[in-house]
Amino acid sequence: MIRLTKAQARCFLLCKQGLLGKYRFVSKDGAYAYVRQAGCIQYDPVDVCGRNAELTLQSRVRGFTRQMLSDLLYRDRLLIDYADKELAIWPRDDWPYFASYREKSKAHGLTFEGMPELEKRALAHIREHGPVSGDTLPIDGKVFWHSSMHWSGNWDKTSPAARSVLEQLYTDGVLIIHHKTGSRKVYDLASRHLPAELLAAANPCRDDDDFCRWRILRRIGGTGMLWNRRSDAWLGIEMSTEQREQAFRVLEAEGRITRTEVDNIRHPLYILTEDVPLMENILSDNVDTTPRLEFLAPLDPLLWDRKLIEAVWNFRYSWEIYTPAEKRKFGYYVLPMLYGQAFIGRIEAVAERKTQTMTLSHVWFEPGVRQTSRLSTRIASAVRRLAKFNDCGRIVCDAESLIDFL
Repeated sequence: MIRLTKAQARCFLLCKQGLLGKYRFVSKDGAYAYVRQAGCIQYDPVDVCGRNAELTLQSRVRGFTRQMLSDLLYRDRLLIDYADKELAIWPRDDWPYFASYREKSKAHGLTFEGMPELEKRALAHIREHGPVSGDTLPIDGKVFWHSSMHWSGNWDKTSPAARSVLEQLYTDGVLIIHHKTGSRKVYDLASRHLPAELLAAANPCRDDDDFCRWRILRRIGGTGMLWNRRSDAWLGIEMSTEQREQAFRVLEAEGRITRTEVDNIRHPLYILTEDVPLMENILSDNVDTTPRLEFLAPLDPLLWDRKLIEAVWNFRYSWEIYTPAEKRKFGYYVLPMLYGQAFIGRIEAVAERKTQTMTLSHVWFEPGVRQTSRLSTRIASAVRRLAKFNDCGRIVCDAESLIDFL
């Protein structure tokens, strides 16, 4: 067991995430390396100043562009769009681990009347004509169907037949996303784009319990440090409290995770045992702690467990995109601001790419943050980087008080 102060826990999390010190991840190779480290990054189609997955990489990868992620997904095929922590992006090398997930999806599809015949028609069309979307697949009508992408969903609904059969074949692993136009998905046969040996690879997990433990390890590695309690970090993993506790016992007994105790935090926190050398460097002050100012994505891996962030940083963040406007405390799409080892506030920025204009709507500071000229300079630099990332050559402010951040 390792004993930590909160300051040491903060430093470890940020160093692990590549958010402190000089950029550890650089360009497209760095983007791929970070996704491999995180296991997965969440995909969300909303694009206010960049989509969630893009913003996650933009805060860590020096020189990152949106095209890099698109190339990794749809040209290089090193990354895949698929379920994990909700809708996600993850390395294609992990394909064999999700074999049981795909088998459950196939069994799920058989419960819907007419689905096998729709699948035959869809696959015949794709084999002859190539990639399709729900709009271009010539299958009319509706079916009573719901996706198995979220296993906890017990609802059914009538859906367009073309879209439904494509989504079913996608979760079955027969199709993958060929590319996206905005948020519109275009599908093609997985066999056309993934190596045959990968598609034929045996499942490395012996059973569902083994798969559960593998996913828990992935989430601990993605976040950096997690506790054995209910958490949004486990979203997408089918497991009861009893199963999670048993998995933690096995992983600790096998030496794959290491327990830490953090001052004034009641529950122990666990790190991957492979990260113990990094923790030892933190404890001996042997790490680069050069401060950077970064804007984090709303569903950033560091924020997967917001209760943990509040416990370690005393920073409470809620993504208010689905909160009615009159009930929002901050705004529709607000990004946390991280400066050095502290969360200093939130920022709301909107990119209008047609006019190549980024509008800085609001900046909210945490209590006690001194608004110095040095801090304003750092924020201005980060705003300019965000604008450039969004192909915006012009920055405007909605409020006169924000003019200093230009």
